[in-house]
Amino acid sequence: MIYICIDDTDTLTGPRGTGKLARAIADTVVADYPVFGVTRHQLYVHPDIPYTSHNSDAVIHVQADGDEAMDHLFELAEQVMLGDFLEGSDPGLAVASTDQITSSLIAYGQDAKCTILTQDRARTLAKNLNIRLKGLGGTEDGVIGAMAGLGLAYAKCDGRYLQKGKIRELVGTCTVEDLFQNGVDEVCTLDGRQFTTGTVQLRPDKAPRTCPVFGKTVLFVKEEGGLLVEDKRD
Repeated sequence: MIYICIDDTDTLTGPRGTGKLARAIADTVVADYPVFGVTRHQLYVHPDIPYTSHNSDAVIHVQADGDEAMDHLFELAEQVMLGDFLEGSDPGLAVASTDQITSSLIAYGQDAKCTILTQDRARTLAKNLNIRLKGLGGTEDGVIGAMAGLGLAYAKCDGRYLQKGKIRELVGTCTVEDLFQNGVDEVCTLDGRQFTTGTVQLRPDKAPRTCPVFGKTVLFVKEEGGLLVEDKRD
């Protein structure tokens, strides 16, 4: 697997967020390589950290390997990002393969969820691990979150899916069986109850917020008034 992570690509008044741009990159990449999915990862929210609305990054999971593929994927992502650059944003781009993601990078990703990190730490880590990392405008602070997303996505136990299979086609109300047929592996509550049948109420006009949990695609739900209602995580 090769991971493409982007961060700080949007502005408060801009027409789109980082998640939408990540899906656009995935739509470009899929012409050359299979895309497993796109995930969103929540980072630390703190008054001393500049961010737009939520301080989250996005990662495209690409089923490919090798230096040639990484070079090509980096180039494709950079082209899409520069073609949709928003004045006032501070985008960063990082690309790495599975064998480049070490314990140090996973720890860095975890730190990015609870403490303030710096560009210097991000760039030093990228240099030591030979990871492709680049700032694409503004202050280039997006390199901090771009590196963090690599470690968080690799662990397959953080954040939620922005795109996977045909999950985005499900809106409003659907059955548990529909979820299983469109890429969800498990539907359960946070107190451990699992469901193989039933109807789930999703957000109006919004895709289900499924989560990667140890490699499974999970939709957490809660019971309200006898109904199963999508539950939000991270």
